Amino acid sequence: MSRIGGLLRRTFGVLKEHVGTDHLGNKYYWQPEQKTFTGRIVRAKRMVVAANPTEFEYLEGSIPSEWDAWIRGRRKQPPSIEELVKNQNYREHIKIKAREVEEKEQALQAKEYEEGLVAGPAQTIAKGHAAATSFGQPVTSEEPVSTANTFQPGSWSPTAKK
Repeated sequence: MSRIGGLLRRTFGVLKEHVGTDHLGNKYYWQPEQKTFTGRIVRAKRMVVAANPTEFEYLEGSIPSEWDAWIRGRRKQPPSIEELVKNQNYREHIKIKAREVEEKEQALQAKEYEEGLVAGPAQTIAKGHAAATSFGQPVTSEEPVSTANTFQPGSWSPTAKK
């Protein structure tokens, strides 16, 4: 295969081998170490062809962590389908357990608030800047207050400016 591969590389350029495809549609390739027609050695490469190639739409998690580890060279062999399924099931299991723990924590916290063991969070609304002279003082509004049943057109006029 070495002679045939070399002939193909010299004739058609780079020869890459399809290694796998993930559940998102990304395709993974391995390009073996090659010697160019000038005699220069090109080292082996691992590549991914994204299912969504637009760079601005890339999100974390667009490449599964197992494939990311293979691309970056942290693992020698590409992940198997069994390993991917096992890890996905494990992640789902962890999410379910985390949700259960959070629900228990919220129930315990609500019980403690109800029994008076823990003070509730302060509900304050600060309007304005703390250095202002009117900070913390009640503000009376001169805006008209009306309901739809009692509204009379032309009944409101703006107050005089101070």
